[in-house]
Amino acid sequence: MGVSGWRLARAVARTGQLGVVSGTALDTVLIRTLQSGDPGGHLRRALAAYPVPGTAAAVLERYFVEGGVGEGGRFLTTPPLTADPGCPARALTVVANFCEVWLAKEGHRGPVGVNYLEKVQLATAPALFGAILAGVDYVLVGAGIPAHIPGLATRLSRLEPVTTDLTVEGDPEPLPVPFDPAAELAGAAVGGLRRPDVLAIVSLPALAAYLHRSERTRPDGFVVEGHRAGGHSAPPRSLKKAE
Repeated sequence: MGVSGWRLARAVARTGQLGVVSGTALDTVLIRTLQSGDPGGHLRRALAAYPVPGTAAAVLERYFVEGGVGEGGRFLTTPPLTADPGCPARALTVVANFCEVWLAKEGHRGPVGVNYLEKVQLATAPALFGAILAGVDYVLVGAGIPAHIPGLATRLSRLEPVTTDLTVEGDPEPLPVPFDPAAELAGAAVGGLRRPDVLAIVSLPALAAYLHRSERTRPDGFVVEGHRAGGHSAPPRSLKKAE
């Protein structure tokens, strides 16, 4: 978390290659950095560009600590995301993803992407919307079956309400979780939003074939990862390497 951040992504993108930020737990990264005094003022600069000034101001008022939390001080924790449509943590997720992508894209025209985990289902819609608001070029999704991501990216870029499914252990049916991007804007005008290209991260040919068979689930491309890529479909742990 926070390793594949905006600085690294911007450095890569400025060479003309695809710079990718990790989209995992960016709400925590945002509020922790603000409470550490926001060295360099980077997040405050990104928040000043957020299209809903009232929301950005509320985040600053709640979390920014001039000079940082002192020794022995306590940091505020990240509010939990829930399936409640009125969950206040959703706005924080939108803002955090906007800031990370905005900073990665600042000052150049190179391509920038964001990487999400499909299994982190509560955050997917608000996180992706925040990235789209910042003009993200690519969204990469793995750690699951990202069949709904192409359609989700299309509808969010059009400011259309969406519903994602939340898998609940022990429940045979997923819980539908609605998200309205227009409501997050509170009437602010954002102009035409561009849909990012969707890249599905796959390790198995069967998954790639499944996603490709329908226009509804077909991504714009694939990232193919083997067992050396860090854990996707890694070899069974019980196998011992031959001497």
